[in-house]
Amino acid sequence: MIATIAGKELKSMFGSPLAWIVLAALQLIFAWIFFMRLDTFLELQPRLQTLANAPGATEIVIAPLYAAAAVVLLVATPILAMRSLAEERRSRTMTLLVSAPISMTQIVLGKFLGLVALLLMPIALITAMAMSLFIGGDLDTGLIYANVIGLALLVATFAAVGLFASSVTVHPIVAAIGALALLLASWLATLAHPDPSSLFHLVSVTRRFETFNNGLIDSADVVWYLVVIVLFLALTIRRLDRDRLVGQIT
Repeated sequence: MIATIAGKELKSMFGSPLAWIVLAALQLIFAWIFFMRLDTFLELQPRLQTLANAPGATEIVIAPLYAAAAVVLLVATPILAMRSLAEERRSRTMTLLVSAPISMTQIVLGKFLGLVALLLMPIALITAMAMSLFIGGDLDTGLIYANVIGLALLVATFAAVGLFASSVTVHPIVAAIGALALLLASWLATLAHPDPSSLFHLVSVTRRFETFNNGLIDSADVVWYLVVIVLFLALTIRRLDRDRLVGQIT
């Protein structure tokens, strides 16, 4: 049943021009960043050849591309997630879902997986661009794999936050603003407090991705992302259950 809801959610998003517009805009942005980084690498190549352990295309082109994608997807995810539950409530179709023989947990997980499946598409396109550089030489596949895993965990966290924001209002725009505010606050707080031992660094969503961006897969960071995802999904389920009990789900 979860897979059915996820498929329905994915189909619903692609039935709206919003998903197509956002995906097209993302691809244009990522392609522009990719070619800019590639141009920088080609300009630096004569000097890099004189260095003993010079960084390659993976470090100069691909890693910065994934780092930029993390920030861009932080902004794009709330836009894609805003309609997941808010639109259901505004159009009064949430009642049909709640009255079906499925649990609230299945509904939330299905919508979450459908949203994550959509967000994995830009990551796949970025990875395809990165892999195209194999034509010109060798790449650090370990660094690429670490970035893919890290970015997938990051967007899943963004999706969980966006889904929670969508559960507390019937207005999709308000949901998008709320999710974006939470994510930006986490990111900007880290920039404002550069001390690595700061509490802001411990709760930062984006700082954890830096380890993956450097080519390291830290189990502590993986667990941290999974805990945050479960936390926001649990909050979403609890919120919808509470609204159902008091008769506020429409």
